[in-house]
Amino acid sequence: MNHKVAFNFADGKTTFFEVRPNEILLDAALRSGINIPLDCREGVCGTCKGRCESGSYTQDYVDEETLSAEDLTQRAMLSCQTRVQSDASFYFDFDSTLCSAGGTSVMTGIVTGVQQVSETTAILHIDASANAQRLDFLPGQYARLTVPGTGEVRSYSFANRPNDANQLQFLIRLLPDGAMSNYLRDRCEAGQTIEFEAPFGAFYLRQVERPLVMVAGGTGLSAFLGMLDELGERGGCGQPVHLYYGVTNARDLCEVARIEAYAQRIEGFTHEIVVMNPAPQWQGKTGLIPDHLPLAFLDENAFDMYLCGPPPMVEAIRTWLTDSRITDYQLYFEKFADSNSTQKTA
Repeated sequence: MNHKVAFNFADGKTTFFEVRPNEILLDAALRSGINIPLDCREGVCGTCKGRCESGSYTQDYVDEETLSAEDLTQRAMLSCQTRVQSDASFYFDFDSTLCSAGGTSVMTGIVTGVQQVSETTAILHIDASANAQRLDFLPGQYARLTVPGTGEVRSYSFANRPNDANQLQFLIRLLPDGAMSNYLRDRCEAGQTIEFEAPFGAFYLRQVERPLVMVAGGTGLSAFLGMLDELGERGGCGQPVHLYYGVTNARDLCEVARIEAYAQRIEGFTHEIVVMNPAPQWQGKTGLIPDHLPLAFLDENAFDMYLCGPPPMVEAIRTWLTDSRITDYQLYFEKFADSNSTQKTA
């Protein structure tokens, strides 16, 4: 049985290809036209070094001067010595252009509907099943959508996991005067075509070996919906998963029932909702997310933290971690501007 492998590069682009049973990873990449830098092909020079972000693999030989014991613990690998045992993803610290692996595809989809899920948020549903191939992406990544009738391009995280039917969702904040917001409010109709390019981004779910702490601000929730859909499909990850979802006002909350339903699909899943500016009738947690992070647990346990939301929220969490002198964690984050911008940074 072949395995599907993703290569993610420093420029945020990702390419997918098939690896045959017991095939050397480098050989599979070259066969697929992905020209990873190489030299000795004997596990000595380190030219084809990368890191396994998820999945199972073995290595035939690694020179101890090329990858240290600590490197191996951190899942560093040499493409010329690696054999995958499952679907997997790998990261390389160089741009995709270095190995002729653009990775992204321009596709056309059909709008199947717009669902307003809060006063300030909508989900855009797109059917991309007419495309010949399944759109592969890593849960948490994003697409660049061209706003119909304009030359404007906007970037949004996928709000679902990849699927054979190519049914896609994007969680979008409705601004008073934004290119995509105006389209969704004024002109969007089922049956319209929409063009997009994907996948992009280095913010995606890695191998889960420690407790997961997910922190979503506003429509940063979208990336986590994709990740949680993936974990729900697996039934869990063998580790506790805790989501903090923060919004400015309660009217911004969306997909709460969907979040609550993950507890039935993901073993060990819990969540907390935090509203910064609550109305008098709000009965839940208030203030900022750092006010509610479990300091004692995070100080005593190694964990992975994923952050996605507005830059002030991301920086507030990073500052809190530093000020609290918490050290044993791995942090992955993505900042985004509002949907008037094409920028997403990881």
